Amino acid sequence: MNRLSGKVAVITGGNSGMGLATAKLFATEGAKVAVTGRNESTLATAATAIGHDAIAIKADVLDLKSIDAAYQQAFDKFGKFDVLIVNAGVFKGLPLADFTEELFDEIVDINYKGAFFSVQKALPFLNDGASVVITSSVVNVTGMATASAYASTKAAVRSLARGFSADLLDRKIRVNILSPGPIETPIFDRLGMPQENVNGMKEYMASGVPLKRLGTVDEMANGFLFLASDESSYMVGGEIVLDGGMGQL
Repeated sequence: MNRLSGKVAVITGGNSGMGLATAKLFATEGAKVAVTGRNESTLATAATAIGHDAIAIKADVLDLKSIDAAYQQAFDKFGKFDVLIVNAGVFKGLPLADFTEELFDEIVDINYKGAFFSVQKALPFLNDGASVVITSSVVNVTGMATASAYASTKAAVRSLARGFSADLLDRKIRVNILSPGPIETPIFDRLGMPQENVNGMKEYMASGVPLKRLGTVDEMANGFLFLASDESSYMVGGEIVLDGGMGQL
């Protein structure tokens, strides 16, 4: 349908998982796509996997200057942005009694501070009327053992979408949220656990979903496409929850 024909889309954390699936879909829908990430090995293959002359740029949201540099590189290649997907993030959990200050700071700095400045620093590069989408999570409204720090950052970015939208009304820039439930992504492989434990975790998480399965990255990409396109033109400061009913039933 070419719902993003002629548009420029930048996706942070676009080198794997939901971000990569979204980049691929956006490219097939006509967008010029730039993805950012900090993993050099996945960045090396991301642009090829996306195709359509997409570019992959190394950037780390913990380093605000690298965000500036990445946006400048994307702008130099494609011009001003029509779509910004803020998807870079981490999930790490520990029981409350075992949580460290270092782990807390890492999660907050990447998921919350990183999202805040990923939007702020994009402002000079965004066209008026652009669509910004921040990835949150269904846990922004549910309690989850061992994940209170992570969940609180996802609740925080839900709030950011409202505040940012109010700030940017004069430019008609819409900021919305996509909140996934448990999704089958490479994040599970980065937990440093034996595969048997990873499989057990996936089964446990799926058991808590009314649909009794994990979501797919392609299902999330379709949600991002709706929020990025003109089909969601009357949606501002809102949220789409794609969680298999986990937070609803």
